Amino acid sequence: MNTENKIVTAGIVDDDDIFTYGFKKSAAIKNLFNKVLNFGDGREAIEYLKDPRNTNHLPDVLFVDINMPVMNGWEFIDAFQKIQSQLGKNIPVYIISSSIDLEDVKRAKNNTLIVDYLLKPIDKLYLKDIYDSLQNQTYMRRYN
Repeated sequence: MNTENKIVTAGIVDDDDIFTYGFKKSAAIKNLFNKVLNFGDGREAIEYLKDPRNTNHLPDVLFVDINMPVMNGWEFIDAFQKIQSQLGKNIPVYIISSSIDLEDVKRAKNNTLIVDYLLKPIDKLYLKDIYDSLQNQTYMRRYN
């Protein structure tokens, strides 16, 4: 039996540098995610994902903030849905937000592309659960 963990790359789409720094630090401390790609807005992330030069460097999971300049999280989700089938891999998407707006939660829950809606700051144990689920390619939790 192979007990070696596969390499997992996370993508974080968020304009909050402090949150992004904290996410990377938490991931490093918990020994999660071999690499973290960060994008300051949705358009930057979509451009990266669409670029054929990045085909072998796509994230295994995306954490997307809702409130960002240029292209917000909802606009990103709409654009991502249009290109997802062209990427050649399934990339689960988690919404991350400080918003407790029930309309945002409902909108996320009704979108089959979104695995879960996480409030900032992200619970470190749940982040480990997400990492473990990526190791096993099972997305076990949804809207807890």
